[in-house]
Amino acid sequence: MHQLENGTLTKRYSVLLALAPLFFLILISMSNRASDLQKLIEKGSLTLMTTVSPISYFKDQSGEGGYEYIIAKAFADSLGLRLKIVTVEALQELFSASPRTADFIAANIPQNEAQKRSLKSADPYFNVTQQVIYNKNGEKPRNLQTLSGSLATLKSFLHNEELFEAKKKNPRLSIIEIGSANSSDLIEMVHEGEADYAVVDSLAYTVTRHIYHRAKLASINLESQGVSWLFPKGSDDSLVEAANMFLEDFRSSGELTTLKRRMFSQSKRFSVAKSEILEEMVSTRLQRYQELFQEAGKTNNLEWALLAAMGYQESHWNPEARSPTGVRGMMMLTKNTAREMKVEDRLDVKQSIEGGSKYLAKLKARLPNEIMGPDRTWFALAAYNVGYGHIEDARVLTSRANKNPNVWINVREQLSTLRNRDVYLTLKHGYARGDEAVTYVDNIRYYTNYIRLHFISQKDHGR
Repeated sequence: MHQLENGTLTKRYSVLLALAPLFFLILISMSNRASDLQKLIEKGSLTLMTTVSPISYFKDQSGEGGYEYIIAKAFADSLGLRLKIVTVEALQELFSASPRTADFIAANIPQNEAQKRSLKSADPYFNVTQQVIYNKNGEKPRNLQTLSGSLATLKSFLHNEELFEAKKKNPRLSIIEIGSANSSDLIEMVHEGEADYAVVDSLAYTVTRHIYHRAKLASINLESQGVSWLFPKGSDDSLVEAANMFLEDFRSSGELTTLKRRMFSQSKRFSVAKSEILEEMVSTRLQRYQELFQEAGKTNNLEWALLAAMGYQESHWNPEARSPTGVRGMMMLTKNTAREMKVEDRLDVKQSIEGGSKYLAKLKARLPNEIMGPDRTWFALAAYNVGYGHIEDARVLTSRANKNPNVWINVREQLSTLRNRDVYLTLKHGYARGDEAVTYVDNIRYYTNYIRLHFISQKDHGR
């Protein structure tokens, strides 16, 4: 499982999950006729149909991931069911799903697209806006009337009506409806120059804009839409009602907001210029050391993309890197850390990666059990950078502020105060550049996402 994405449920929500199967069993037992939900519980599994994309679902060496997948997995867990995944190539295939092939559909699809096709849908749980993008080598369009060239859009989607109306007044515009694609594919088309423009949803653009950095956002928005889960024709309402109850609790508990922040906030903080540099480094340097990071990740139960991101942050994947402070090598190990991890030569790239990975795993294991899920990784990274004792000090400050010291977002606020004399004199481990640890973690989270998405996109296109 991806360290970044999984284990996001809080203790409070875990209790709800434990009680949920009993609740649903009681609910369905009140009906004489076996509902779809009751049949699923008897079968023991729930089948999700989706597309492979950075947003919906993907699978790599670290396991399964994707925004829609994580929420769907939590839904299945709430019912006490095993989640099965069925993937299709194009969004259009989802609309023809039957109860025999899927129990529900999740692929970043607006609710009005379900209504147009007479499909049942759950209540929307987040909103997206359909936006026009263009290739940065072309001129930025001001409105639909100034478009000149080819515009790619998903076939038969409702926003196409507005596009075809604009085409009546703009003969220079050529509209291409793509049936075998999703929004991420359209963004890549513009990035590669295969289309001059495209209409894509705002979430897809946010997630992939660093991978497809030649696709730029025009100031042309079509409509805001609520995204929903869909249910095949012929299904009853029992699973829809269960989904609505789950999604409402997932939203009201704050888990949805937490998940979005963890998955998407880093993408908004970094410039595309940084991504262009990173792209070049991935192509010219990372491929030389990829297997070493993968091997170290497997040995230490860490995501290899996370370790590679650390290597980029520490040395830009330069095994000969040296610092005036005395740290050296790919993972910039100190003499003490190298000695502790039994690294004989810090400039030996294999030893450096193994030593850094082993040390991160040790820090992660040392953390209190109350720190759960992805937060354990962020705490461990911060400790790798600034020292374990200073992380403990920041947790003390967090408790003094009457906030949960086991949640990274709370502790990161306090780390920056460790430079203040009136603060660090009250703490066991004293002064620290805690703000640098915050930046360190933020950078690695972004680099991890970039590396992961880069290799997913390469795999999807057989590169």
